[in-house]
Amino acid sequence: MEEWESVRGGMKGVVVGEVLTCAKHPDADKLSVTTVSIGSGEPLHIVCGAPNVAAGQKVPVATTGTILYKGNESLEIRKSKIRGELSEGMICAEDELGLGTLHEGIIVLDKDARPGTPASEYFNIVKDYVFEIGLTPNRIDGGSHFGVARDLAAWLNANGKENIKASLPSLDAFKPDNNNKPYQVIIENPADCPRYTGITISNVTIGESPDWLKNKLKAVGFNPINNVVDITNFVQYEVGQPLHSFDADMIDGKKVIIKNLPDKSKFITLDSVERSLSSKDLMICNTTGGMCIAGVFGGIKSGVTSATRNIFLESAYFSPVAIRKTSKRHGLQTDASFRFERGADPEITVWALKRASMLIREIAGGKISSEIVDVYPKKIERQKITVSYGNIDRLIGKKIDHQIIKKILGSLDMIILDESGDNLMLEIPLYRVDVQREADVIEDLLRIYGYNNVEIGNHVNSTLYYPEKPDKEKIVNIISDMLSANGYAEIMCNSLTPASFYDNDDFERDHLVMLANPLSSDLNAMRQSLLFGGLSSVSWNINRQNPDLKLYEFGNTYFHKKSGNSFPRAGDYIEKKSLDIFITGCIGPQSWNYKSNPSDFFNIKSAVEMVLSRLGIIPEDLSKGDSNKKYFSESFTWSFNNIPVASAGKISKGYLAKFDIGQEVYYGHIEWDHLLQMVKEHAVTYSELPKYPWVRRDLALLLDKSVKFGQIRELAFKTEKHILRDVDLFDVYENESLGNNKKSYAVSFILLDKMKTLTDKSIEKTMNSLAAVLEKELGAKIR
Repeated sequence: MEEWESVRGGMKGVVVGEVLTCAKHPDADKLSVTTVSIGSGEPLHIVCGAPNVAAGQKVPVATTGTILYKGNESLEIRKSKIRGELSEGMICAEDELGLGTLHEGIIVLDKDARPGTPASEYFNIVKDYVFEIGLTPNRIDGGSHFGVARDLAAWLNANGKENIKASLPSLDAFKPDNNNKPYQVIIENPADCPRYTGITISNVTIGESPDWLKNKLKAVGFNPINNVVDITNFVQYEVGQPLHSFDADMIDGKKVIIKNLPDKSKFITLDSVERSLSSKDLMICNTTGGMCIAGVFGGIKSGVTSATRNIFLESAYFSPVAIRKTSKRHGLQTDASFRFERGADPEITVWALKRASMLIREIAGGKISSEIVDVYPKKIERQKITVSYGNIDRLIGKKIDHQIIKKILGSLDMIILDESGDNLMLEIPLYRVDVQREADVIEDLLRIYGYNNVEIGNHVNSTLYYPEKPDKEKIVNIISDMLSANGYAEIMCNSLTPASFYDNDDFERDHLVMLANPLSSDLNAMRQSLLFGGLSSVSWNINRQNPDLKLYEFGNTYFHKKSGNSFPRAGDYIEKKSLDIFITGCIGPQSWNYKSNPSDFFNIKSAVEMVLSRLGIIPEDLSKGDSNKKYFSESFTWSFNNIPVASAGKISKGYLAKFDIGQEVYYGHIEWDHLLQMVKEHAVTYSELPKYPWVRRDLALLLDKSVKFGQIRELAFKTEKHILRDVDLFDVYENESLGNNKKSYAVSFILLDKMKTLTDKSIEKTMNSLAAVLEKELGAKIR
């Protein structure tokens, strides 16, 4: 709640003064030195720069300490010297008081004005209080003054007051003056325009609105335009029904036709912008073309101007879905579309039309020159909902007296059609678009009854819950904690991405989930990968001097199955969970006692294997391979039973260029749903510590560069299945001296027999066997 004044500051400190003397400033040609009486005390010495100041005038005077406002700027009046002459205030011009824009000279008041009279009293400054309500999208019935009053009356009736009812102004005096200008209304699309009402008013005078109307609109943030437009806005805020006024002389054929125009038709709106229409945009047309985008924005040719003499006034009910789609399609968010797309009241269209017509006749003159045209092809029936007392008591948690329930329902305009046993059959008013089921009615009952009136009980109910194994949330938290403890930062990116990102073979473009009503072309598809959001985050951080990053994100990706259904169904969509990891820049802090190294492929490979290992999956037991994704320039994959589990690699230059990233980025992707399925089948087993010592033996192998360590490891375990426990690569050496296309691997082998201590003979036999197989299968030579 805030205080509002028709002039900012309320002219506090400004009074009526009388100029007693006026003489030229001795040191400035354009300044005058005046003495001004303000009704009490000694006359004030004021230096004035206005050319029209003269002795004997009554003028507004801002005294010392007064704060004047001009737009967003403020000026405090202080006692000062101007070119050596004392100035104890300011004689004000129109713009300095906030009464207008003129600055050519000071305001000269009526001779009858009494010095010392507060300027707020003289200029009749209006004060009011503005209540700002946090209105949720489903409660558009509260989007007007009457709607708020109606809800407040319901609460007062249920909380100690009696027979309180919100009332509307009487329209008994409404009567057309003649029927000289009838206009025909034709609805060609009743699905998007179920009801349309209109009336003609002739010989109006377009001009400035009276002060009371301008002040009402200014208080709620509207800039007055002219009397007719101001009245339509006033009624909109009064009862929540948007209205639109047309210049009746611009309606060709004297027909108002509600229809859709062909796709890509051109239409110029009130803001002088030419827009390309969709065939799904509902239009208000005449016999030759469009006049208005229905429920959204008017056209430049048919709007009310200072030259308008006859108007056609519209009050209609449009489909919320159609209006919202049109509004989003053209990026036009108006007060009318705000209300129509949330659901207006089809039962108040005629009342709003009568109210506006009477105000226009009163303020703008003219005659109501037609009967009300009300085209309502199929009446919208009020919804009927059955509510049981048992469910009311159960959901609220308290048994409320049945008479109190009936009283609250009546105050909410919910009519009881029938009461049988425990059930009430209710008729719901059409303005309550949020009440669709029994639970909505009970919520309204509780809201009016008062949450604080429901006591906290002493009895607590609880339910035993046995979560499905593995506990998905717990596992996510375990991995999140581990990654965060290792210096990774969690990111959460938008699920909406540009469809253009998926225009390549790396993604399933044909299975993209497109938005039917996107906010913009950059947010028109559900993501198929977390890669876009991750690279966007990397780019954003790099551009803000944060190049060293370790990021991870748990998120869902979305796919559309082509089922052939005419309308999409829930089963046509697939949702998959992923864990993606991003590393770029240097690893570790840049410090004098720490050597910071640039990130590389093995950092991302290690991160992915760390996740797998933490969940009991041994990376070495998985099948290895290379990814065919083009966003990788080099990569590594893990799979189980030919099902991909994870992949890691370096992002290609082409993808980095899309995000203006100039440094290498390493990316790991884990198919989280597949990993959880593996964890589900994984059993944790216990084994005692070995009783006998293990032995390590090393081999230096000269190999072709095409041979990978994974091949060595796999071949070793195939050869020795009993006492070989682990194989590890601890050094790689490459040099021309080794030969063309050759490299040297230093590989360690851990041997352990759980039944006995290994002897040199058995160790030597095993190592010879391993060396022979490696030489035969991989062409390895022992160095």
